[in-house]
Amino acid sequence: MTVQVDRYAAHIETLQKRTRQAIEREGIDGLVIHSGQGKRLFLDDNHYPFKVNPQFKAWLPVVDNPNCWLVVNGTDKPKLIFYRPLDFWHKVPPEPNEFWTDCFDIVMLKQADMVEKYLPFDKSRYAYVGEYIEVAKALGFENVNPDRVLHYLHYHRSFKTDYELACMREANQIAVRAHKAAADAFLAGESEFGINLAYNLAAQQGENDVPYTGIVALNEHASILHYMIYDTAIPDEHRSFLIDAGASCHGYASDITRTYAKQTGAFADLITEVDALTLALIDELKPGVPYPVLQTKAHEGIGRILQQAGIVNMSAEDCVAEGITKTFFPHGIGHFLGLQVHDVGGLVSDDRGTPCAAPDDHPFLRCTRTVEAQQVFTVEPGLYFIESLLADLKASEQSKFINWDTVAAFKPFGGIRIEDNVIVHRDRNENMTREAGLN
Repeated sequence: MTVQVDRYAAHIETLQKRTRQAIEREGIDGLVIHSGQGKRLFLDDNHYPFKVNPQFKAWLPVVDNPNCWLVVNGTDKPKLIFYRPLDFWHKVPPEPNEFWTDCFDIVMLKQADMVEKYLPFDKSRYAYVGEYIEVAKALGFENVNPDRVLHYLHYHRSFKTDYELACMREANQIAVRAHKAAADAFLAGESEFGINLAYNLAAQQGENDVPYTGIVALNEHASILHYMIYDTAIPDEHRSFLIDAGASCHGYASDITRTYAKQTGAFADLITEVDALTLALIDELKPGVPYPVLQTKAHEGIGRILQQAGIVNMSAEDCVAEGITKTFFPHGIGHFLGLQVHDVGGLVSDDRGTPCAAPDDHPFLRCTRTVEAQQVFTVEPGLYFIESLLADLKASEQSKFINWDTVAAFKPFGGIRIEDNVIVHRDRNENMTREAGLN
């Protein structure tokens, strides 16, 4: 990826401005942001895969190096304490010399437990931002992850800088390449395990590099919303394939889902309808529109698909009114996307953290904000045949509205989800996923 240096410098200036506002609210001089540290497995001498603090990688694309620290105050040049030990057991990171290095005053840290001499002396004037509270206390920080600071930073993180958008476009391009390889592997008759290998190979990202554990589901497994088992056995028959997988670029995520049918027919037609619904919902994304509006319109669309496919013997409007669409579409329509797959700040109404909870009718919705320009969303309607939910529906009074023979014919295919990643601009939407070539 080619990153314009001025684009990155502008990103840092935006973070500096947000930091000034955040620390002013807290009445402190600055923030000390910890990248994190290794976590040892219980009763073992190995470590879990390292995952960097999102507040750290917001500033720079160092995502694989624990024991680093940032000292920022919104005015002075940020100070990076970069961990570079003398170590012959593990790979030592190279000395920083990339596009981002000129934006920081960098000092090298050879021993993780010697960081204190590089930190501010008066820690009462600085807040620690990170996961390791016991480390913060041992170093003398009393102000740890202050709410006023984090609420402000999380709320404004929904507005992406040009640098961030460039990273997310690249993350989509990488994932699209990998999605195409996974689809080819499905058509070639591979197992879930084999399809996942094809995905990672095409992305050139391993399990610890991609932003989340991908969902690679064949046949009935596509009805499990967070199916994360890669079956090594090749099924007797390949009927359907659902893949929900992303890629990373400089710490930013893509999050894309597609569903495929091996043969033409009724299930393939359902996929086409859900795909059309995804695009129609994306057209509804506009500045000033409350994001939950998309949830309502998604259920209206699913109701129409259920009626047209003969799954229900009632109108689409009545299907929604009776709550039947919730059996077939039980999750939220999407979420913010960025440094995290389910990016923060979706369930607050302002930068002071005033809660704006998901509506009671749709408790799994991850975003209730009003849509604004420079925000990035996923849009991901689905239609599933989930055994436990269908059993509840069959036991209810609404059972009479369901054509159960039609449901039984669809159950072996599991379900459908189509998910795109979309930037909202003032006058248009940019569907990064489609523009990267995945239809």
